[in-house]
Amino acid sequence: MQKAANHKIPPASRILVTGAAGFIGWHLCRRLSACDVELHVTSRRDRPCLAKETWWQADMAELADARRVFSAVKPDIVVHLAGSTGARADRDLVLPTFRSLATSTANLLVLASEHGCRRVILVGSLNEPVPSLQAPIPGSPYAAAKWIGSAYGRMFHALYGTPVVNLRPFMAYGPAQARSKLVPSVTLSLLKGESPLLSSGRVRGDWVYIDDVVDAFLIAAAAPGVEGQTFDLGTGSLTSMRALVETLLGVVGSRIAPRFGAIPDRPLEQELAADTAPAAALLGWRATTSLKEGLRRTVAWYKSNSGVDCYTSNPLAVE
Repeated sequence: MQKAANHKIPPASRILVTGAAGFIGWHLCRRLSACDVELHVTSRRDRPCLAKETWWQADMAELADARRVFSAVKPDIVVHLAGSTGARADRDLVLPTFRSLATSTANLLVLASEHGCRRVILVGSLNEPVPSLQAPIPGSPYAAAKWIGSAYGRMFHALYGTPVVNLRPFMAYGPAQARSKLVPSVTLSLLKGESPLLSSGRVRGDWVYIDDVVDAFLIAAAAPGVEGQTFDLGTGSLTSMRALVETLLGVVGSRIAPRFGAIPDRPLEQELAADTAPAAALLGWRATTSLKEGLRRTVAWYKSNSGVDCYTSNPLAVE
């Protein structure tokens, strides 16, 4: 297996990260700010507080905004993370989610093709439908919009030669995640001595620590010959939400009883494990952080930063 060190971003590369105020964007940009690169980041509202960056306030779903940024930056590498998050099935999310995710991706792909970028990384979702014998049905407006964006990425590579790589992070977790997400929500409740309100806990997910996810992004930005590929980023194994919460209880050292079943399960919830073989074979990447170790690091961060008003903890969870 190839090691991550074999794929390094060339020095002085101009890198544009959209949606830098989101969970993955925040961690990725912290790592990139320590590299010998020219880092440019976009956010619609909050200014990312990084050590080394050029910040652009821009809505990538607005073509004029996106064109302004591309014309000024002329990026070599683009990582597209901008867009709303959340897998609720509410009908009123259909149009804003489409605009935020699908329209912004189409804008970015057109401009990346015009400017001749060296690599474009699109970020899909584990909730996107996968090919099967049955007609795939997205489980939420978010999943449908992500599916459309990934399809556009594959089309741009096939038709126009755009050097697109699709990454699909599975259940990423770690420090500085939005407080509405499961791991930080339960962690903060336990640290405050409160009983977390949860669904049944039966649904299983492929939980992957954020540092491992960022490793994959950095490799995918530089690895040769992977254009047009889609890579799952996960561990390849499933853990139920109940088992994860019980592990968290042990890490925190709490005897509080979570209230499983206090809120309903989401409709059309899927149980999917990452197909880790392509990333291992072509990127030389595998997740290496165990669930217990990842949760230990996460709990330690929240203990040390409980009073920090970090933009990644925004309950709106907007990237």
